Amino acid sequence: MKIEYDPETDTLTITLRDARVKESDEVRPGVIADFGYDGGVVGFEILDASQHMEKPMTLEYAIAEPASVVREKAGKYGRSSTT
Repeated sequence: MKIEYDPETDTLTITLRDARVKESDEVRPGVIADFGYDGGVVGFEILDASQHMEKPMTLEYAIAEPASVVREKAGKYGRSSTT
């Protein structure tokens, strides 16, 4: 995955995989989804990105634990997995 912000065009581009784009659709105003020849999503473009982000030049990356790990920890410590 690759994330690029272009301050000149105020565009945020999120590329999910390296594949040729067959078509692009504006799925919501200012949000363009790119689709590959296999029909799968290749990436997204967000126009006027600074209007939707607090700090477009900053990136926070987080990986969520799988649900099975969360349930296991909750059971181990006697907590409900929904809290």
